[in-house]
Amino acid sequence: MGIIDSRADHGITLQTKDSSYHMAVDGYGYLRHLYYGKRLEPEDLFYLYRNYDRGFSGNPRPAGNDRTYSLDAVCQEFSTSGVGDYRIPALRVMNADGSRIADLRYVSHEIRDGKYALPGLPAVRDTDGDTQTLEVVLRDEPSKLTVRLLYGVFEKKNMITRAVIYENTGDKPIVLEKAGSCCLELPFGNWDLLHFHGRHNRERAPERVPVLHGIQTIGSGRGMSSHQHNPFVILCDRLATEDHGDCYGLMYLYSGSFRAEIEGEPYGSVRAVMSPGDESFRWTLQPGAQFAAPEVLMSRADGLTKLSQQYHKAVRENICRGEYSLAHRPVLINSWEAAYFDISAERILKLAGQAASLGIELFVLDDGWFRGRKDDNAGLGDWEYDPEKLPEGLDHLIAGIRETGMLFGIWVEPEMVNEDSDLYRAHPDWALAAPGRKPARGRNQLVLDLSRVDVQDYIIQFMTNLLTKYDISYIKWDFNRSVADVYSHLLPAEQQGEVAHRGILGLYRVLETLTARFPKVLFEGCAGGGGRFDAGMMYYTPQIWGSDDTDPIERLTIQKGTSFGYPLSMVGAHVSIAPNHQTGRTTPISTRAAVAMTGAFGYELDLSLITAEEQAEIRRQVQEYREDEQLIQRGLYYRLGEDTEGMDAFSWLLVSEEQDQALLTVVATATHGNAPLIHVRFKGLDPAALYELREDDLVRSGAALMNAGYTLPQLTGDYPAFRLHLKRVQNGAGKEE
Repeated sequence: MGIIDSRADHGITLQTKDSSYHMAVDGYGYLRHLYYGKRLEPEDLFYLYRNYDRGFSGNPRPAGNDRTYSLDAVCQEFSTSGVGDYRIPALRVMNADGSRIADLRYVSHEIRDGKYALPGLPAVRDTDGDTQTLEVVLRDEPSKLTVRLLYGVFEKKNMITRAVIYENTGDKPIVLEKAGSCCLELPFGNWDLLHFHGRHNRERAPERVPVLHGIQTIGSGRGMSSHQHNPFVILCDRLATEDHGDCYGLMYLYSGSFRAEIEGEPYGSVRAVMSPGDESFRWTLQPGAQFAAPEVLMSRADGLTKLSQQYHKAVRENICRGEYSLAHRPVLINSWEAAYFDISAERILKLAGQAASLGIELFVLDDGWFRGRKDDNAGLGDWEYDPEKLPEGLDHLIAGIRETGMLFGIWVEPEMVNEDSDLYRAHPDWALAAPGRKPARGRNQLVLDLSRVDVQDYIIQFMTNLLTKYDISYIKWDFNRSVADVYSHLLPAEQQGEVAHRGILGLYRVLETLTARFPKVLFEGCAGGGGRFDAGMMYYTPQIWGSDDTDPIERLTIQKGTSFGYPLSMVGAHVSIAPNHQTGRTTPISTRAAVAMTGAFGYELDLSLITAEEQAEIRRQVQEYREDEQLIQRGLYYRLGEDTEGMDAFSWLLVSEEQDQALLTVVATATHGNAPLIHVRFKGLDPAALYELREDDLVRSGAALMNAGYTLPQLTGDYPAFRLHLKRVQNGAGKEE
C-alpha cells in the first residue's frame, strides 16, 4: 500500500518502494512532520523528539502552561506565520481585520486511489496505475481559511508529489501574501544544498554549498523560472556522493517567478519551502474562492545518481505527454546560425537541399520569416510571412522543403510584441506597462499580458491559423526577455499582485489548448535558450532548447548540471560551426556531435561552409544517432566525473535498463604532453555478463569493467572526444545474446 493510515496514534505514512514519509497529529491539533528517509514500517515516531523550554520560543495557547512545547522548535508539516514560529513560513496571509495570523489545525484527512489534479496547472500524471492520493485538511478557525495539503504517492517510482489548495470558507476576503506548495523538514544531520545557477549562455551550473544557519534563497523574480536559478534543488548529506548518502530532491512544476528557501535553524533542523511568485505576490481570496499552488515533485534516494535516475524516469513517463514523449524525434537543422535574419527562399531551399542529402529529417525556419522582421526591433506580433523575403509565399517554401523528404518546422515568439508592429498599434494595452510610465524593453520588445483572456485567445487563434493553413510538424516556442513593468490594464489596483501568476496560468491555458488541438506537432520550448527550462514547460513541450550557447565545451557544464534532475533526451542540442559564434572556440566536428548526441540532436550551421569530409561525417553522425536514440532517450544516466575529476575531462555513461548495451562518452577539455591516460570505471552493467567493446575490439566482463575499469587510448589535439559502444554478447547465465 502506498499510504497507511494509523488511526490509533493519528499517524499517516506514505510508502514508496524505498522510502517512507511519516506525519502525525499531536495532542494540540498540529500536524507534525516526523520522518522522511529509508523505508520503515509504520510506527509511532514521536519518541524521536524531546521537548523542553527553549526560552524566547513562545508557546501556543492550546499548550496551556506547557513551556516545553513551541511551534518554533518542532518539525511541522506545513509552516505558517504569526503564531510563534519564526522560521520560514510556507503561508503568509493578511486577514480582513488586518492581522497576519494563520493558526492551522488539523481537521480531517482522506485517502483515495489515483492521482489528484490541479486546476489550470501542470501536474505529474498517473501512468503506472499504482498511485494514491492523500488529502489533509487544515483550518484557521477565526478566518475560516481552509488549507488542503495534497500528496500523490508513486510507489514504484519512489516519488511523492506535493501541492496545496487554499480555500476561503468564510465570509470576508483573505489576502495570500505567500502561498507555498510544500514544506519539508529534515530534523537531524549535516546537509549540503545543491542548486543550479547561471546566466544567459551559461545555464544550470551545479553548485554545492553547506546549508548555513540562516536562510538561503534560490529563486527568480524575472517572470520566468530564469537562466539564473533553476526551480530544482537537492538537499544531500554532507558526505553524500554519486553512489552513497541521503539525497532529497524538490522539483517545481512551475514556469514563473519562484522561491526555494532553505533554513538551517538553531536547534539543528533544516526546513525547505517552495512557493510561487516573488515579494510582489498578493492573491485575494474572496469568500468561496480557491487558489491552487503549483506542484512539487519530491524524491529521496541513496546517492545522487539514483536520485537523478528516478527523476529522469518520472519526467519522461509521468510529466511529458503526447506522441513525442518517448517516440523518435527527427534530427533537425535550424536556420538561425546559418542565416540569422537574412532569410530568402533561395537561401533556405539551398540549405534544405544540402541537409536532406545528409540524412537530416526536419528543417526549422527560425526568426526573421514574418512581416517587418529585418532585425529584432520590429515585427513581433504580426505573424504573417514577409512577402519581400518569401515572394511566392510560405506554403511554396514549405512545399519545396517537403519535396526534399524533410519535415518542416518554424520559430515563433507568441508572448512578445514589438512597439513597431500592427498588433501593438492596435492594442497597446495588451502589453505589460503601468499607466504614465514608459516600460523597460528587452531585446527592444515588450511582454504581452497573458493574464488577459483576450490576449490568450489571440495567441490561440493565430497559432491555430498557422498550424491549420500550413504543413508544420514542429514549433520552436521562444520567450526572449525577462518580465518587468508587471501591470495589467484590466485588473484593479488591489489585484495587481496577481498579474504574474495569472500570466503563467494564461500561458498554460494557451499551451494546453494548442497541444491538444495539434497532437502530432512537436513543440520545443525556448526562452533565450534555457531561461524556462523547468518541469512545468516539460508538461507541454517534450524538449527544450538547452542554451543559446552551442559551444560543446560550454555545453559540458550545462548538460552536467541539467542531468541532476532532467533527462538529457529533453535537451535540444545542436552541432554548430567552428569557430563557435558565441565563444570563438574551434573544436572538432566529432566533439561537437559527441556532446550534442547526448540530447535531442540537431544541427545549426551553414552547410555550404563545411568541407566534403565534414559532410560525410555529418551523414555518419545522423545514422549513428538513429541507432543510439532509444539508449539516449531511455537509458540510465551515470555521471563519471568522480573518476575523471582533475584530468581535464568530462565523462558520462548511458546503460539500457536491460543492461544489454551501453555508451561511454569522454570529452577532454585540455590535452598535455606526456599526460597520464584517462581511466574510468563503468557503472550499472551486469557483472556476470560479457560485453563487446565495439570501438576497441575487446570483450570483457561487466565485473572487470566496473571494478578494474577501462583505460582510454591517448587523446590528442584540441578538445578530442571518445565514444565507446558496449553490447552484451553473453548474459549472466552464460548464454550468448
